Amino acid sequence: MRCVPRALALGVLLVAAAPAALAAPLTPAPAPTLTLTPCEIEHPLRLTVIAAECGVLRVPENPGEPGGRQIGLRIARIEAISRRKQPDPLFVLAGGPGAAAESFYASVAPAFARIQRDRDIVLVDQRGTGGSNPLTCPEPPDAPGNASIEEISARTRACLDSLARRADLAWYTTSLAVQDLEQVRTALGLGRINLYASSYGTRVAEQYVRRFPANTRAVILDGVVPIGRPMGAATAIDAESALEDILRRCAGDASCRGRFGDPAADYRAVRAELAGGRAVAVSVGDPSSGEPRRVSFTAETFAGVVRLLSYVPEYAALLPLLLHAAARGDYAPLAAQYLMLERSYAESIATGMHNSVVCAEDVPLFGSFPIDRARLAATYLGTRQLEGLEAVCRIWPRGPVDADLRAPLHSEVPALLLSGSDDPATPPAYAHEVAQSFVHHLDVVLAGFGHGQLTAPCVDRLMAHFIAQGSVDALDVGCVRAARPLAFFTSLNGPPP
Repeated sequence: MRCVPRALALGVLLVAAAPAALAAPLTPAPAPTLTLTPCEIEHPLRLTVIAAECGVLRVPENPGEPGGRQIGLRIARIEAISRRKQPDPLFVLAGGPGAAAESFYASVAPAFARIQRDRDIVLVDQRGTGGSNPLTCPEPPDAPGNASIEEISARTRACLDSLARRADLAWYTTSLAVQDLEQVRTALGLGRINLYASSYGTRVAEQYVRRFPANTRAVILDGVVPIGRPMGAATAIDAESALEDILRRCAGDASCRGRFGDPAADYRAVRAELAGGRAVAVSVGDPSSGEPRRVSFTAETFAGVVRLLSYVPEYAALLPLLLHAAARGDYAPLAAQYLMLERSYAESIATGMHNSVVCAEDVPLFGSFPIDRARLAATYLGTRQLEGLEAVCRIWPRGPVDADLRAPLHSEVPALLLSGSDDPATPPAYAHEVAQSFVHHLDVVLAGFGHGQLTAPCVDRLMAHFIAQGSVDALDVGCVRAARPLAFFTSLNGPPP
């Protein structure tokens, strides 16, 4: 799962009553025909515009009250290039929880170009995100990244109060999202569909496969979330392990080692400098405006930026360089990255929807899941994230959860699972666990890559071949397994020649 660093520091999540388990799956009401009209999908940074057809499907917020409040599901379809297109489109599910499918697709559209040659791409902004009644709670511009539990609770209540005027926050869970997808499939008059899912979206995909196996032709799970375990309990440990792997790769690379020596020593030196609540005052230019900014760089700031940098290899390639500078007293490069990444991720996540999912489906299971808090405390993320989530979820309402959401899954649907060896959120072990749920599966790990393999070399070709044949049989993964991440930067000019 992707999580916003400030959201995590502030404990962006909530829960008040016992989780409402659904004894039987929700049954979607008959969906009306969905009318789509020409539209454009814009890249989040306004770099490109994609021609599409868009529409809104009205569904009950609470399926048990069909005459009650209605919410609109934002739907977009990017038509196949071929006039003889295949009848089974690809539905793209975003992660988060809290990311919107349309924004996600706009930022990675080239990765789906091969599939789009023969198939439509369908985007459904999950309820509570994007254009589907987004549950967003903008943070105040001066919100600190090291808020106390009391401050987390106060902001959570403010977020809850602002959203409660237009949404019943209990009705934004995975179980509802799965039924929404089926409503959209029916409204578009489709038969079987294919699914691509990223991060948290893999949970939605797994539950859709369970609920509607006859309607699912094939599924791609990228950055895999095991449906049987709560996310968040081991995040700090997984993130620490990924960072250790990244620094170990640098130490094993002649150019990186020659420039920085032992990068793990720099990492330990920075953590020691920031231990005990100490802060370093940093002056840095704002990434958006260029105006001077004063940043109080703390252990919490460090945790936020290091975690986000370790998500993708292009940012991970900077880590040894940035740690080396900080260990010698220059925190400005790390602080600049923090401001840029924190703002980017915060703008991409609907905090309220994120809370509604995690507080109904994850945090309530922490008590029955083994959590080694002493081991968590030894990591750079520490127990702060866990405590923040727990604080939020003492307040946020819990919504309905399918009684079998955590039950073992057994499926005949062909599945392609993609992982990065240095993923700080969903390590390859998670994909190995989920792979056992699919009789016909291919489990691929990319060495040195992080969270989400969509834009890694050759992955677009592998996905297109898999979707074209609807089977994992005889898929050639040689090119993907040979892919290597970006080389480490030895200066701000980039990797060595």
